[in-house]
Amino acid sequence: MKIALINENSQAAKNALIFDTLKKVAEPKGHEVLDYGMYAADDEAQLTYVQIGILAATLLNSGACDLVITGCGTGEGAMLACNAFPGVLCGHVVDPTDAYQFTQVNNGNAIALPFAKGWGWGCELNLQYVFEKLFVSEWGGGYPRERAVPEQRNKKILDEVKKVTHTDMVTILENLDRDLVLGAFAGKNFREYFFANAKDEKIIAEVKKLIG
Repeated sequence: MKIALINENSQAAKNALIFDTLKKVAEPKGHEVLDYGMYAADDEAQLTYVQIGILAATLLNSGACDLVITGCGTGEGAMLACNAFPGVLCGHVVDPTDAYQFTQVNNGNAIALPFAKGWGWGCELNLQYVFEKLFVSEWGGGYPRERAVPEQRNKKILDEVKKVTHTDMVTILENLDRDLVLGAFAGKNFREYFFANAKDEKIIAEVKKLIG
């Protein structure tokens, strides 16, 4: 699994801790973690939580990653921005129980965490335990297990609803404010990571057209 980490401007100073914790948990399980920034609070490329949604949706819909880990002060803004787009199902995850149940019940492809609210003593332990619970078993297995079939059915229904209620990603990128989109793609490693991993040729072509 390719995992993209995205942090916005208010919480960018915590990026190194989040990235290192995620790598420590995910890499021994065979997953690859790609850090799309922000990398520090004073980065030239500043990401708002709205731009997190644009970047996350572009990565997921193009196949450049399989899972997005993101967040903001409360996690709410990042979650809402991600869920505004097609092909993204983002859960708000505060603790390890949230993480496990999201993987088993909702089987989404993004999580948004609060990186300010409740971020106190022991925060790094909670972060580690959250990441651990993401990977303890195959996603979509159901919780409790006897609810697996209806939960899997509901997930498929939701995926089909999102196809109807959202337009395609290329059309979205074409119609969004160009400066807003370019800001979402301005991170120092975006070009390297995106073009090495993206699979959807239409989205790749649109991104190339936008960034020149």
